[in-house]
Amino acid sequence: MEFLRPTTLAEALEAKAAHPDAVPIAGGTDVMVEINFDHRRPSALLDLNRVSELHGHDVEDGRIRIAAATPYTRIIAELGDRLPGLAMAARTVGSPQIRNRGSVGGNLGAASPAGDAHPALLAADAEVEIASTRGSRRVAAKDFYVGVKRNVLEKDELITAVHLAPASGPQQFSKVGTRNAMVIAVCAFGLAVHPAERRVGTGVGSAAPTPRRAFDAEEFLAGELAADEQWDRPRELADSVKRRFGELVAAAAAPIDDVRGSADYRRHALSVLARRTLGWAWTEYCGGRRTECA
Repeated sequence: MEFLRPTTLAEALEAKAAHPDAVPIAGGTDVMVEINFDHRRPSALLDLNRVSELHGHDVEDGRIRIAAATPYTRIIAELGDRLPGLAMAARTVGSPQIRNRGSVGGNLGAASPAGDAHPALLAADAEVEIASTRGSRRVAAKDFYVGVKRNVLEKDELITAVHLAPASGPQQFSKVGTRNAMVIAVCAFGLAVHPAERRVGTGVGSAAPTPRRAFDAEEFLAGELAADEQWDRPRELADSVKRRFGELVAAAAAPIDDVRGSADYRRHALSVLARRTLGWAWTEYCGGRRTECA
């Protein structure tokens, strides 16, 4: 197995173009597991750890740009106030050791339906920045996943960053696992309230072949909030609204039965997560506007 160690992004892109079958590795939290269990035996590994352009974050055109290899611990510590949904998801990733190595770029590259970052990225309308020696492009997170552990990357491309707008309203993330920590999600759900656009964003994880949004649930809730003038004069949401929102989120899923949970359980759990996260987010929204919303 060949081991490639570029020191700049340009060198990394050139190496990927010359070795299209090379598997990128930064944190290695997914790749090394697959190699150790002999599930993957690549001809080459492309080590991105020394590429400084793939670490850190800044602001471009009002959106936060997180370089692909920035570890979860930095997202939690440095961006939690501006990207609360993604920070919540990051806190649920593995152990402290994994959070010190793993990154959003690695989650996207693996494209596992159970990746914890995906629901938060979808709910927040994230864009994925992709580059090659041919140039760069951006892909909306909702269009990035194309199948089980498959994404839109061409063989010569690397994920270089994700772009997200700072939260303009409450964000939430919750997941169900077979224990309280260091666990792959049985199902997960992310929610972002976008007051200026009079809508909410959603993200469903570990309950379909790919992470996905619950578009019908988003449309339903936006309509209910607008019809009841809740955006400007928020009040406690009716139980029927929260219940229907949960039902539509569950309906957006296409889960399977596996060792972690049955399809029926995943649908039920998603409906509960959706109702609860909506309740938490809406209570926060009401509090920010100093209205009663218990």
